[in-house]
Amino acid sequence: MKPGKRFWLFVFFAVLITTVLNSCQKERKGEMTIHEKEFGTTPEGESVKLYTLSNAKGMRVSITNYGGTITEIIVPDKNGDFGDVVLGYDSLAAYIADSPYFGCLIGRYGNRIAKGRFSIGKESYTLATNDGPNHLHGGVRGFDKRVWKAEPIQTSDSVGLKLVYLSPDGEEGYPGNLTATVVYTLTRENEIIIDYAAESDQPTVCNLTNHSYFNLKDAGKSPILDHSLQILADRYTPIDKTFIPTGELAAVAGTPFDFLTPQTIGSRIDADDVQLANGLGYDHNFVLNGEQGTMRLAVQVSEPVSGRVLSVYTTEPGVQFYSGNFLDGSLVGKDGAVYQYRHGFCLETQHFPDSPNQPHFPSTLLNPGEVRESKTVFKFSVQ
Repeated sequence: MKPGKRFWLFVFFAVLITTVLNSCQKERKGEMTIHEKEFGTTPEGESVKLYTLSNAKGMRVSITNYGGTITEIIVPDKNGDFGDVVLGYDSLAAYIADSPYFGCLIGRYGNRIAKGRFSIGKESYTLATNDGPNHLHGGVRGFDKRVWKAEPIQTSDSVGLKLVYLSPDGEEGYPGNLTATVVYTLTRENEIIIDYAAESDQPTVCNLTNHSYFNLKDAGKSPILDHSLQILADRYTPIDKTFIPTGELAAVAGTPFDFLTPQTIGSRIDADDVQLANGLGYDHNFVLNGEQGTMRLAVQVSEPVSGRVLSVYTTEPGVQFYSGNFLDGSLVGKDGAVYQYRHGFCLETQHFPDSPNQPHFPSTLLNPGEVRESKTVFKFSVQ
């Protein structure tokens, strides 16, 4: 081989070795990373991506811009073994075909609006009744079924995904052109921070949330009844048989809804209680203690076998605790998991259900020139 060729070959291998060493060094330092890949195409021809956020401790969160959906959360257990803790699917097609809101962003209005009707001033609005006589989770095609504009974000301390969706005036019956912006951030401390913001050019109502189904043991392969749950709420909002709040802010004391001290989810779920009968279990809004708009601990859940702990902090006034009462074994999810009755639970931080029709509930009215903002944090640890 000629000297000149040997020289350039040496340079090539030197650069290659340096690149590999730098890559290994970055991994050892535990840099925050975000990876993007194709996740499929909607029936309308829209391209959908999947973004995986990772931190130095090995935690991973995967999010698709179809519905802003969290598809997996990989965290360690008490033995250091990593596993998924949310229910969901392996493919975009499955989310499109039949999903009970697994992991998605909900809007314009999370939860229910009675009879699909509300008024702002003298104007009345009619929405789809897609849950018996009521409107649920934004309608027939809410934010959970829309493709959001996505932008990866990376700093020295976190990685994130910024999602933006413009909901046009009249979509699903809601007034005003509304821009929703949601930022998911993964931190070095095994936190998922969700920042919500919304603006509208007309008076409208807005109540954004995330609808992840959790199972801290095995992502939905077994019941959630042994999970220990604490909800820092002195009151909750009782419901009628169609899941609409009666308007009362009832005390939890002396009822199966008292989770001020940790209780297993299954300890009282089948008690002889009219509210449990109305909700088919737990499917109720809890009025969180502390001042609305201030970040405070709202919920803490632990699972005894894995030792995993989920702590939920929020600025919202309420949280909907749903115990997976409509899961019935008809849905097959990730890794072939069959999602049976009460194999997952939801903790939807929110304003209260049917607030547009309940004047004494915290207002969900959004006027032009205002920005509706809130923050929720899902923090994972072990004990």
